[in-house]
Amino acid sequence: MQVILLEKVVNLGNLGEVVRVRDGYARNFLIPQRKARRATDAALKEFEARRAELEKAQAEKLAAAQALGERVAGFQLKIVQKAGVDGRLFGSVTNADIAEGLRKAGFEAVEKAQVRLPNGQLKSIGEFPIQVALHADVLVDVTVLVEGELS
Repeated sequence: MQVILLEKVVNLGNLGEVVRVRDGYARNFLIPQRKARRATDAALKEFEARRAELEKAQAEKLAAAQALGERVAGFQLKIVQKAGVDGRLFGSVTNADIAEGLRKAGFEAVEKAQVRLPNGQLKSIGEFPIQVALHADVLVDVTVLVEGELS
């Protein structure tokens, strides 16, 4: 299926590009998330009429993400979880836990889908570097310090 991208999508394309994607990806993700629209002649004409408005909105989102990225960059988040004497956690620290911790620290716009854990969930005590993708172009490094709470 061919779709018009209404915003920049990582590994797919930029605003306004007409790309070919699998039908399921378009129907189940891109179109419901309002990241793309089916590429018909009417949709192309409507997109060209609204192009300046969409580019302005995209620029505003990028500026907001960059401003938040400057505040978040280098932030050290401390999370306390129950752990055994050997340093392993009972359970794990997930991207949802990290996003919740960042929201409590005052970074309201961080969603759990934006938190990238390179080695999967954190299952031990220590200091771990992670990345937060605030926008397709804004990737920020954050350090998560996991401390154990003896039970």
